[in-house]
Amino acid sequence: MAFWAQIAFLLVNIMTSAVRGRVEKVLSPECREFLYMGTPPTGLQHHSLQFICQRYNKKPRYVTLYNTMDHIPVYSAYIFKRTDGERCVDVPWMYEPQLSTSSDTDEMQPFPHGYIHMNFEDAQAVLDDYTNAILYERGTLNPDEHHDELDDKASTYTLTNVVPVVPEFNNGVWNKQEHIIRKRLNNYCRGTAYIVTGITTSGKMIRRHNINRIAVPTYLWSAYCCEDYDHNAPYDERYKFPSFAYYGLNEKNNEMVEIPVQKLKEFLRKTTYVDQSFQIFVGDCIPALSQTE
Repeated sequence: MAFWAQIAFLLVNIMTSAVRGRVEKVLSPECREFLYMGTPPTGLQHHSLQFICQRYNKKPRYVTLYNTMDHIPVYSAYIFKRTDGERCVDVPWMYEPQLSTSSDTDEMQPFPHGYIHMNFEDAQAVLDDYTNAILYERGTLNPDEHHDELDDKASTYTLTNVVPVVPEFNNGVWNKQEHIIRKRLNNYCRGTAYIVTGITTSGKMIRRHNINRIAVPTYLWSAYCCEDYDHNAPYDERYKFPSFAYYGLNEKNNEMVEIPVQKLKEFLRKTTYVDQSFQIFVGDCIPALSQTE
């Protein structure tokens, strides 16, 4: 009996490891497919950062680097899908069981009703954190309008893909820029378009019960990489390939700044906790031939 008990214990450990293996310092191969050359941004080091392979309806959908101390994503990385921009409706907000102290699933789940304190609340944001945050609303880093399939759209409605944003910024220039990128990639990207969208913070927090709960982004930024693009596109669009980027200050009445990926990289080195090796895309998404030339 002792032998079989030992075997059962090992099996439980193996199964538990398989579930928890999604939240770790090193990404699994199936989740690297959402990253250009299978490589996440480099130069982001902090003990509270965890990769999440965001899974929904039995499939991985995108990758998030999540800060379990500030309860917000540092970035979400995904593959853009040609789309008409239709928004997803009637999808409940979800949480991430992979950040739970005890869970039997690695797929995001709708929030249960009538909870007091959940076993994952210490590691991630919950709906109550946003209830009285009247200055901010929930803004997704990976937006549903950049996807075509309903399940991909639905998977963006998890609080591990959400940061607090000023409503006028979110519904104004930021949303407009997401439309611009969607149309640009729809029209001129011929191959796979990789997008990384992230934030910077400077110490402002949303509090609940006099406890710091969620860091408020100072800036939101995004960058895309599409090596296979239409070389006959109009020049004002063509020069923004194979990669380009933009950022905006998370406040009212601001404009978006659209710049090359290399310039965004320099900006982020000055404004957030990245080191000098920080890189969003391998080689800044510049093909090897172009670099040689």
